[in-house]
Amino acid sequence: MSNEEQDSRAAADTEADETHGNESFGSSAQARGGAACASEEEDTGAASAGEAPGSAMGASGNKKRAEKSGSFWKELPVLVAIALVLAFVIKTWVVQPFYIPSQSMEDTLQVDDRVLVNKLVYQVRDIDRGELVVFNGSDSWDEDTVVEQPEASNPVQGFFGWLSQSLGLAPSGKDYIKRVIGLPGDTVECCDEQGRLVINDEPLDEPYLYPDSLETHQEFGPVTIDEGRLWVMGDHRAVSYDSRTHQSDPGGGTISEESVVGRAFVTVWPLDRITTHPIPDSIE
Repeated sequence: MSNEEQDSRAAADTEADETHGNESFGSSAQARGGAACASEEEDTGAASAGEAPGSAMGASGNKKRAEKSGSFWKELPVLVAIALVLAFVIKTWVVQPFYIPSQSMEDTLQVDDRVLVNKLVYQVRDIDRGELVVFNGSDSWDEDTVVEQPEASNPVQGFFGWLSQSLGLAPSGKDYIKRVIGLPGDTVECCDEQGRLVINDEPLDEPYLYPDSLETHQEFGPVTIDEGRLWVMGDHRAVSYDSRTHQSDPGGGTISEESVVGRAFVTVWPLDRITTHPIPDSIE
């Protein structure tokens, strides 16, 4: 073989090798490209698959919230009923608010004040002189002083009327609030030279009286208080209808201890008038 032929064959082999190398490189690149595409498709699929649980969790959360909301509205009537039962129990046997409708206890109590009345205290001890008591006057005092309540036209109105009285938002009919002056066995009369009440021959100092009340005192007595009875009076003597003005009624103006609902121990409304009502030192 001549040198020219050898050179020509070598050149042809070199060109064939280059062509084969290029084809191999292209195949590898295509393979890598295909793998990349497959990887991207897998990632996209994985993302799509990842979105499905999130959507399911969101739907589950919404369903739980809806169930909780529905449960609250189902339980609400039960909660209201329980609250009303508790309010009734407390009001009947423990503490009851009362509305002040008149001026008879000024300045100690003002019109529209609300007081809390302890209904248990006299179950464990006797009534003391100087305490503020709420009582029902039906068995002792005539009907002229009753705070009339409008007739309920339907059961709903009747319920809200009862609720208003129970919460101390309205007068409660023939319940009164006065201060205890005479206890069973006491002798009460008016007045000494200074216009003061006299209890068992001793003058009574009353720092709680409405200004100038002593000047309005009119003579009465002496009255001896029977067993189980109380002599009660308002702090605003000029306008108070109390034991003095009911002497012609059954009981001679006194009230029965059994008619006492409880002791008014604190004013709770309005907020700027919140105060307790202890027995004055001059009486203890």
